[in-house]
Amino acid sequence: MKRYWPGFKILDRYILGKFLATFFFAIAMIIVIVVIFDYVEKVDNFTESHAPFKGIIFTYYLNFIPFFINQFSGLFTFIACIFFTSKMAYQTEIVAMLSGGMSFRRLMWPYFLGALIIATLSLGLNLWLIPISQRKVVAFKEQYIDKKKGAYDRHIYRQIEPGTFAYIRGYNATTQQASFFALEHYEGGSMTRSLEAADIKFDPETKRWTAPRYTKRAFDSLGMEHFEQFRNLDTLINLEVTELGEINAFIQTMNISQLNEFLAQQRAKGSDSINIIEVERHARYAYPFSTFILTLIGVSLSSRKVRGGTGLHIGVGTGLCFSYILFNRFFEEFAKSGSLPPGLAVWLPNIIYLGIAIYLYRKAPK
Repeated sequence: MKRYWPGFKILDRYILGKFLATFFFAIAMIIVIVVIFDYVEKVDNFTESHAPFKGIIFTYYLNFIPFFINQFSGLFTFIACIFFTSKMAYQTEIVAMLSGGMSFRRLMWPYFLGALIIATLSLGLNLWLIPISQRKVVAFKEQYIDKKKGAYDRHIYRQIEPGTFAYIRGYNATTQQASFFALEHYEGGSMTRSLEAADIKFDPETKRWTAPRYTKRAFDSLGMEHFEQFRNLDTLINLEVTELGEINAFIQTMNISQLNEFLAQQRAKGSDSINIIEVERHARYAYPFSTFILTLIGVSLSSRKVRGGTGLHIGVGTGLCFSYILFNRFFEEFAKSGSLPPGLAVWLPNIIYLGIAIYLYRKAPK
């Protein structure tokens, strides 16, 4: 059986070139606007902290741009599709193509090539480049922008393993010391024993926690408390200092291999952050895939010549795209709270809008 290969002709080069040129032009324009507004908002922080201009440009904004591009690549793809496709429809170019014997499916070929290029770029950014750039952005923010706020909450709770929890108060990343630490063990919903220490310090080389004094508490079956005090705590706990930071910011600095390893580690501990990590992992694949869906919606919606012209297409299309982003955020929050399985919640908007894309494709002019 002979395989169908549509080839790559002059018309394909024309459509693909227009598609990618509009996409990158839209991104460039929006990036300039966002950088200006962000700089105006943070200029006081930069001035007060004496942030070097070279660091602002090459450390902060240069690494901020890939994250921004990826966050809104779906929207830019959609706008690019609608903008130049509706312009071609208004100038009756699409009518001429279809009248000349080209099928609508064949017309989609250069669009899907463009979507493949953008999706591949987005996937590479998601899995590898953005985590590297985010580390530099987070470090810069901690040093010059959010240094008063700090990267750690005042009160930190983490699950070490099923039934074992750590509470850390007043952790300081510079000194790697906390004002108070408690390791609590639970059985049947009740605390059975705990270890408490003040002025506890973490050694990054040995991965051990040390304190001059500590107290052990135990509770018998009648609820009576027994405690003993000791000196010179030196213990190894299944808790990395990196896990003490805000979990969403922390996992965004991991590439896909590190994220998978961290997920396996947290599953072994029975951590309550598993849903958040799984949402992040699924989103890194689901969002690039949405490029194809939004491209199909954009072309199907804007290929028909209507009285409202380009403006009507952009208005309806932008509304659809923003509703997609809203659904994404909505279902992600359900997944993080445990109301929905993370995989289903992250991919559900793609499934819903794939149905919309297929409906619009069937209604598109043939």
